[in-house]
Amino acid sequence: MTDSSQMEKWNAVLRNDASYNDQFYYAVKTTGIFCRPSCKSRPPNHDNIAYFDTADQAKSAGFRPCKRCKPTRERMPDDEWIAAATAYVDHHYMNVLSLEALAEALHGSPYHLHRTFKRVKQLTPVAYIQQVRIEAAQRLLLDTDLTVSDIGARVGLPNTPYFITLFKKKTNQTPASYRKDHPKTNGEMLE
Repeated sequence: MTDSSQMEKWNAVLRNDASYNDQFYYAVKTTGIFCRPSCKSRPPNHDNIAYFDTADQAKSAGFRPCKRCKPTRERMPDDEWIAAATAYVDHHYMNVLSLEALAEALHGSPYHLHRTFKRVKQLTPVAYIQQVRIEAAQRLLLDTDLTVSDIGARVGLPNTPYFITLFKKKTNQTPASYRKDHPKTNGEMLE
């Protein structure tokens, strides 16, 4: 693909230009989702995009259809959408993550994501984000000598008092007492 062709496609994505629908599809590598050029979701980082001539090519490359613009004219099954959500959280938990940001990344509404996530996983998206962050914090507490505040920042909870409160709520221990009560594991989690 020439640079001008790629630039034309990128500009169509930025403008949500429906006249390019069915001429190409774009996929977002960080979310694993592909869309029509007219999709109203927030434009992704240009470096994270791949272009495909057909929806089948995007699906064959492992991308799932967007729930917002329905590029295959069918909905992605809810379990696949939630699998994409959990994979996104698993890889981005250390960043600022809210229900709204997660829904935007997955091309859905916050309300629909919350309702579907809870039905499929039996917990809310925010509870899942917290669970992933606390599990990562437990690993860091056991495998590093980082301070509690440094660990909180690394797992996406830079407010140390909030991190300690959430950690205690989820584990019944403060981070310091958790570290003290559990020996170093060399990478293995203790239950």
